[in-house]
Amino acid sequence: MRDDLIDPGERFFRELADNAPVMVWRSGPDKLCDWFNKPWLDFVGRTMEQEVGNGWAEGVHPDDFQRCLKTYVGAFDARQRFSMIYRLRRADGVYREILDNGAPFYRGGVFEGYFGSCIDVSDQQAAEAQLRQAQKMEALGKLTGGVAHDFNNLLQVIGANLEMLSVEIAGNDRLHRRVATALQAVWQGSKVASQLLAFARQQPLSPKVVNLGRLIRNADDMFRRALGEGIEIQTVIAGGLWNTCVDLVQVETALLNLAINARDAMNGRGKLTIEAGNAFLDDNYALRHAEVTPGQYVMVAVSDTGTGIDPEILEKVFDPFFSTKPEGRGTGLGLSMVHGFVKQSGGHINIYSELGQGSTVRMYLPRSREDEDAQIEFPANPIVGGSETILLVEDDEDVRVTTAELLSELGYRVLRAKDADNALVIIESGATIDLLFTDIVMPGTLRTPELARKAQQKIPGIAVLFTTGYAENAALHGGWLDGGINLITKPYARDQLGRKLRQILSKEPVLAHDFAVR
Repeated sequence: MRDDLIDPGERFFRELADNAPVMVWRSGPDKLCDWFNKPWLDFVGRTMEQEVGNGWAEGVHPDDFQRCLKTYVGAFDARQRFSMIYRLRRADGVYREILDNGAPFYRGGVFEGYFGSCIDVSDQQAAEAQLRQAQKMEALGKLTGGVAHDFNNLLQVIGANLEMLSVEIAGNDRLHRRVATALQAVWQGSKVASQLLAFARQQPLSPKVVNLGRLIRNADDMFRRALGEGIEIQTVIAGGLWNTCVDLVQVETALLNLAINARDAMNGRGKLTIEAGNAFLDDNYALRHAEVTPGQYVMVAVSDTGTGIDPEILEKVFDPFFSTKPEGRGTGLGLSMVHGFVKQSGGHINIYSELGQGSTVRMYLPRSREDEDAQIEFPANPIVGGSETILLVEDDEDVRVTTAELLSELGYRVLRAKDADNALVIIESGATIDLLFTDIVMPGTLRTPELARKAQQKIPGIAVLFTTGYAENAALHGGWLDGGINLITKPYARDQLGRKLRQILSKEPVLAHDFAVR
């Protein structure tokens, strides 16, 4: 219609709408759209002639169109307001989430059609989705951490009693084999618990400054043994790779988990690429990923040429026990463990996948500007006991009784307390105590770190060994072990406990494998 033929009121409305900060459309009483404002046309990159009538429908995502049409027609027939979100194709071909609010309008009491206003809510929708995912993962983390805690206490009781039983049945090969098989199951169970704690970001970490390029190269034989001859392995390490501060055992375990997942996705034949390089995650990236802190990172990527992952399940792959593998082939904890380890290390992880093309998982670990820690190995000493006095503080009665028997078998004199308050009474009684062996998470008014501080004030030179099956509070400072803190995680073996006690009481160096996951 020529501008000079447009009603002044209509002209005023169009000018007002064309300068509005939102997209506006209008339909007549026949349900057909007859006008769109300039922001709408600019957004979709089409002309008015292309959009009027049903032309606008070409820009709606095919999966959303029938739902939108049903909502619009239903509201139109009932003369009601409506609000809906759908995906609309932008001029550059990218679909964006649009919030569309429509309402009927009347002139002189006569129904003349609908007005609608639209805003792009893609960023808001993405932020809300991230928040929901974070809340879900947090809830799952608390659940799995609690399960792992109770499970580790049970494994400690079972494992310790089996080890003591193995001493009593020495010489009976048949019974010894059965006990050994049961013990092996205990340590396998501890691996599952460790994976649960990793997902929950509640495992104790012993970080060291390391150059991951050297670690990846040194792990080449491990990857080849795990993946088999049908997988071609390529490593690409960027020059000038920065250092990072991570738990060596956990980062190696994470890489192995990713490699095994890749092998399974390729059905044992294909190409695995492991890359390491420097990366910077900027403010714009952090805005799109709420959990990311902008800064410098060491990026490690594991790529495969496998089947890829369906987009509909991509966001679920880090959930514990979620797996696309057939029953009996995997626990569904591998990726969740990697996710938890990276997050607990202050990093970021993402996954990119295309069906039929393969997948890439990228881990971003914070850069460290410190020099790489020297990797020193100490020979393992023979397992010996001692005659010192140990104050054992443990709220779980079964664990307390079993551990006391284990310590007694090693030759130590044992005093027992069910919580920190009772332990403090024993300490203040003047009893001779050489070492305080205490669970970190304890009931009562007195916290375990405060108990250790009071013990060291009352008995100068007393040694302290912490233990836990639930490392949220065990790893002081958000999951990291401070220098000088002695910790042994449940379930621990008799020889592991014996060696740890002698190291502490004899002031020997701590062995790296004492913190390793079995």
